[in-house]
Amino acid sequence: MLQLRDLPSRETLQKFALRYPQADISAISAFLHLLRVATDLSIALDECLSRHGLLQGRWWVLILLMREETLTATPSVLAGKAGVTRATMTGLLDGLERDGLVERLLDVNDRRSISIKLTQAGQTRLDEVMPDYYSRLRACMVDLDEQDRERLHDILNLISGGIAEFSK
Repeated sequence: MLQLRDLPSRETLQKFALRYPQADISAISAFLHLLRVATDLSIALDECLSRHGLLQGRWWVLILLMREETLTATPSVLAGKAGVTRATMTGLLDGLERDGLVERLLDVNDRRSISIKLTQAGQTRLDEVMPDYYSRLRACMVDLDEQDRERLHDILNLISGGIAEFSK
């Protein structure tokens, strides 16, 4: 993924706006800043997880399984919740199973049906990762009080509502 490290100045954006009258300088600036922060957060999360021998995709699968009452879900449900294709999920599950963090369970009534279960080793890995993750997350968000955090949620919901227009 390309990462824009050098955000454009207002002057640069104004030059673009002269050429492209549709350009809304403050919207562009805020959008690029949001992308930059989201990318930096993703990189920081990768660094945190790598200390525990995990990548984001695999970690999210473990989290999704831990959220289930029975610690079990089908690959298609996991793919839907993770927002990835079934093929991508199969690759993630293969690696997790190889490391003993999940297991595939065959349905005795329908051998074509498979469920994925979080193993004790998978739960143990999460129990190692999550305290570190939560400590780092708290430190990242420390300068935002509850009111700031609620406002951030509100702003992100507003942006989320406009994504459909952007992706048309």
